[in-house]
Amino acid sequence: MALAPQQLVIIGDSGVYGWGDRDGGGWSERLRKNWMILKEAPIIYSLGIRGDGLEKVAKRWKKEWGSRGELRRKVPDALLLSIGLNDTARIGRPDGRPQLSAEAYRFGLRQLLKEIKSETFTMMMGLTPVNEEYMPFADCLWYSNESIEIYEAQIEKACLDVGVPFLPLYQKMIREKDWQSWIEPDGIHLNSKGHEWIYKKISGWEPLKEWSKI
Repeated sequence: MALAPQQLVIIGDSGVYGWGDRDGGGWSERLRKNWMILKEAPIIYSLGIRGDGLEKVAKRWKKEWGSRGELRRKVPDALLLSIGLNDTARIGRPDGRPQLSAEAYRFGLRQLLKEIKSETFTMMMGLTPVNEEYMPFADCLWYSNESIEIYEAQIEKACLDVGVPFLPLYQKMIREKDWQSWIEPDGIHLNSKGHEWIYKKISGWEPLKEWSKI
């Protein structure tokens, strides 16, 4: 009897959803399509919701994750988390209060990662830069690369604290000479080229390759 394929849940915000990628449907969709044609590759469930931050994901992850087991009493074998960008946004003005302070974000993320890790193999991705020339987003939210750098550092620290593999993105992307052309006119979402760049990074990421056996 053939073994059931492994299952990977990818949970997060509009980046996981694939918003802005009109060609490939997003980096997670590109990964799903690539794995689908490979023999015995894991099955991917992409569960991205636009606007989600740490608190919303913390409320929904377990119910959604636990509902993706294809066999009776089976739950997915791994979870890849991608959240934080929406938590960095400041409300009303450039120096307004953030959706969630950096300290609160790190504390909450550490607790969430501990909870998820107790259930399944857990991985986490970093954040992508924004084009500040187009702020505010939605006429009220101010995203800044300074804040994004700070919050990605909190992600890295939380992952180190609990022993979760972490894929940094912010510093790598801003080193690319064309990175600003990979962002949609709204200033925060990646376009198809940006999602393709993420897809290449995640596809070659050793912790994911080692887990998936691909």
